[in-house]
Amino acid sequence: MSKAQFAQRHDGRVAALQFLYAWSMNSPKNLTEDLRVFFENCEAPREHYAFGEELIHGVIERIAEIDAQIKGMAHNWEFERIAKIDLAILRVAMFEMIYRKDIPPVVSINEAIDLSKEFSNADAKRFINGILDRLKGQLGRDARKAE
Repeated sequence: MSKAQFAQRHDGRVAALQFLYAWSMNSPKNLTEDLRVFFENCEAPREHYAFGEELIHGVIERIAEIDAQIKGMAHNWEFERIAKIDLAILRVAMFEMIYRKDIPPVVSINEAIDLSKEFSNADAKRFINGILDRLKGQLGRDARKAE
């Protein structure tokens, strides 16, 4: 993957994180319209965020499954107490790790940790890493390779 493609994927993850964070606070009545408005306010054209839009749709379509995974792995932590921004980061990373076999799980974990450093508090990276590391161990595939 080229540097430009990597940067575009990172931008997509940031957009997905931001949209899903807002979505968790106030689910839109019309997702299509809400996405249109959201992407109109982004710096680059909507096509630049195509990967992020895939992540948004994927997370929303599988939210119950992803949240069940988080609940099962957040040992000694009530789901409702997880910070909304950390929850959005976890949802994006878990979607990638479980459903996007073209992305090595360690890439998703590293990106999630980077996002937590940028958007959350200092303690979030350990919490997020712990949950994602547990998931990585359950995937049954090489964490460093895409399939």
